Amino acid sequence: MKLVIIDYGAGNIKSIQFAFKRLGVDAVLTNNVAEIQNADKVIFPGVGEASSAMQKLRESGLDKVIPTLKQPVLGICLGMQLMCNSSEEGNTKGLGIFDVDIKRFSNEVKVPQMGWNTVTDLKSELFKDIKEDEYMYLVHSFYAEDCKYAIASTEYGVKYATALHKDNFYGTQFHPEKSGVEGEKILKNFLNLDD
Repeated sequence: MKLVIIDYGAGNIKSIQFAFKRLGVDAVLTNNVAEIQNADKVIFPGVGEASSAMQKLRESGLDKVIPTLKQPVLGICLGMQLMCNSSEEGNTKGLGIFDVDIKRFSNEVKVPQMGWNTVTDLKSELFKDIKEDEYMYLVHSFYAEDCKYAIASTEYGVKYATALHKDNFYGTQFHPEKSGVEGEKILKNFLNLDD
């Protein structure tokens, strides 16, 4: 299997590579369009600020490539947020794969949300063998609104979509690569998804 991690200078790359290595898969880190298009599975990572990450995608032309991919794609954290319509962070226009907007948590909760929280309302093969209310690791100040694409949700001052799915595109707000055994199961489930 050819697994590609999109390299656009805004990624939590090493921990993702190590997590897949533990599953017996060497992930290729690349920004080469042909390599990304020809991969069996694609990881779209992201750490940092939305507008500068989006700028990097535009500069490399990857903003046009990612929405056209046909194989399973998993956006992680900021990667998932950039797959949405827009983000309040830096007033950023996203890739528009998911018709949902990214909002900032209210000041009534500690921001960023950092640490472990439960995921519920689990749907999709991505969560095969994962129990309701399992804990996943999160670090974020912005969230995807609860919507029809939600395949998992989390409560933090508000109920929000902690995972999304539409066609061949998946996204998790939490970091499966930092979520222990259960997170690794999710990465394995992603590898096992049918094209």
